[in-house]
Amino acid sequence: MTFASIGTMGVKPGMRDAVIDILIRKNPAMGNIGCLSYEVGGRDDDPDTVYVAEIWESEEAHDASLELDEVKAAISEAMPMLTGDFGGYDFMVAGSPLRD
Repeated sequence: MTFASIGTMGVKPGMRDAVIDILIRKNPAMGNIGCLSYEVGGRDDDPDTVYVAEIWESEEAHDASLELDEVKAAISEAMPMLTGDFGGYDFMVAGSPLRD
């Protein structure tokens, strides 16, 4: 069953765009392992937060992505710019009006 994660990451002042740039780098390995969508962005009224919406073929695919060298490198690069304030929700997708 498809797995979704909608999350937030607190970033140090002035670091939001740098973290977004790291997270939106091309990473074909994520698609190869089962990532269907990985959307990253921010809001003008919340300059110290990065928002991430992920859709995966399964929760196992998501978990496996955390073992990819490319993902580990991105996490390591972004970590010094993060505050440690994380939020969000994970859920199993029941369906969508956009696909069968």
